[in-house]
Amino acid sequence: MTITYPVADILVVGLGAIGAMYSLILQRSGMVRVTVVARSNYEYVKNEGLSFRSIKYGQIDGWKPDRVCQSVAEAGDRQYAYVFVTTKAIPELAQTPKILEPLLSKPYTDLYAQPIYILMQNGLNVEHELYESLKRLGKGEPKIVSAAVWTCANLTAPNVVQHTAFDKLVIGVYRHCDYLTSCNKPEEQVLLDDIAGVFLRGGSIVEVVPEIQRMKFTKNFWNVAFASYATLTGFTLSAIFRPRSACSGDVTLPHVHPVSADLIEAYTIPTLRATLDELLQLGRAMGFPDTEDALPSSVVDTSLKTIRAMYEKPETNHKPSMLLDAEQGNPIEVEVILGEVVRMGKELNVPLPHVDTLYALLLVVQNQLLRKCDSEVRNKRLTKSSTFEAHK
Repeated sequence: MTITYPVADILVVGLGAIGAMYSLILQRSGMVRVTVVARSNYEYVKNEGLSFRSIKYGQIDGWKPDRVCQSVAEAGDRQYAYVFVTTKAIPELAQTPKILEPLLSKPYTDLYAQPIYILMQNGLNVEHELYESLKRLGKGEPKIVSAAVWTCANLTAPNVVQHTAFDKLVIGVYRHCDYLTSCNKPEEQVLLDDIAGVFLRGGSIVEVVPEIQRMKFTKNFWNVAFASYATLTGFTLSAIFRPRSACSGDVTLPHVHPVSADLIEAYTIPTLRATLDELLQLGRAMGFPDTEDALPSSVVDTSLKTIRAMYEKPETNHKPSMLLDAEQGNPIEVEVILGEVVRMGKELNVPLPHVDTLYALLLVVQNQLLRKCDSEVRNKRLTKSSTFEAHK
C-alpha cells in the first residue's frame, strides 16, 4: 500500500554544494515541494539541471528542484513551511536578514505567516541577526532551528556536485544567548521531529539534540583547525595526514613526503592539537560540560584520529570548503568560523594564541579576496557602461 504525505512548500536559499545536496535529499522525501534560490549558477540549473557524483546517492544527471528562482524576492509569492538557509555566512558582504529581506518585510509579512527558518551554515552565532530581525516584526518568539552539517560535498562546476558516502545533520532549536538549556519543550521536540522526518525519508542521517550550540561549537573545531591549515598552506589535509605508503602506488596523490615527514609529526600535528586544546578551554569557559553529549575532553583526540583516518585514504580527494573558496577567488567564512571564536575568547578571558594567529593570517587572505571581488564588480560595471555608451 502506498503511503501519501501532505506536501508542504519549502524554500532553500543558496545552491552551492550543501544547498544542492540537501535540496536533492528533501525532494527525495516526497513530503515537500522544493523551491530553490540560485544566484551565480541560476542559468545552469534552470537550463541543464544539476549533476551529482555521489558515492551514496549515485550518479544523477539533469536533476531539477520543483522550482528555481533567481532571488528571494522572486520566490516570495507563497507561504513556506520551512526556509532553509544554506548560503555562506560572510557578514562582510551581506548578513542573513539582508539576504532574506523580502520575507521579513511588507508585503510578505502582511500576506503570510513567518516560516520556520533552518540555518545550515558554518560558524558560530550566525543566528543572532536573524533572531533580532524576526523579533522586531512583533509576531511572537522567532522560530529558528540551527544545524551542524557534517557532509563532504564540493561544487566542482557551477552545476556539478561531488559527494562522498556520508551526510549527517545535527539539529536543535536556537535559543537566544542560551547555551545551557539541555531539554526540549514538547512543542520544540515536535517541531524538530517533523523536520528530521523529512530528511530521514530523503535518505540522510539526522540527529535531534536538546542544545545545538555545543554541537556547532564541536563542528567548528574542524573548521578552525583543519580548514584554516588547509587554506593557509594551499594543500588538502592529505598533505598532513596521508603517508606515502597509503597512496596505493600513486605518488602523484597529495601525501607527506618522507624527506620531512618526521618534522610534520613533530611540529605540525602538535600545533594542530594545541589549537584544538584552546577551543576546548573556551568551551569549558562557556559552560559546556565534559560529557559525551556536550563537549567531552576526548574531542581533541577524536578529531585528530577521525581526520587522519579520513584523509590518509587514497580515495579521499575532498577539499575543505574554505580552501576551495580561496582557490576559486571567493570570500571565505573567516568571521563566523574564527572571528567569533576570537571575540568570545576575549569576552571570557580565555587566551587563544594559536587561534588568534590563524585569524590574523586569514584576515589577510580574506582582505585580498574581497579586494579582487570588488575589482571584478567595478570592471563589470565599467564594461556595461562602455557597452551602453557605444550603443547610444
